[in-house]
Amino acid sequence: MALSSYKMHRIYLAATMNYGLGSDDPEELAYYNKIRKEMDDMKKEPIKKGITLNCGIAEEMEKLI
Repeated sequence: MALSSYKMHRIYLAATMNYGLGSDDPEELAYYNKIRKEMDDMKKEPIKKGITLNCGIAEEMEKLI
């Protein structure tokens, strides 16, 4: 049986707020673990800050001014 959108939302909230699931249903556990893994993967990726300009674009911008 597929998870209802209500159950999926409840599991998503539990996973994102770092709560336990409190269920032994394998389908619910699989969905919970999938969300937790995606969140852990996002934490490992570096965050790119600032605006990077290509040197060619910067030179073209100077010509316009």
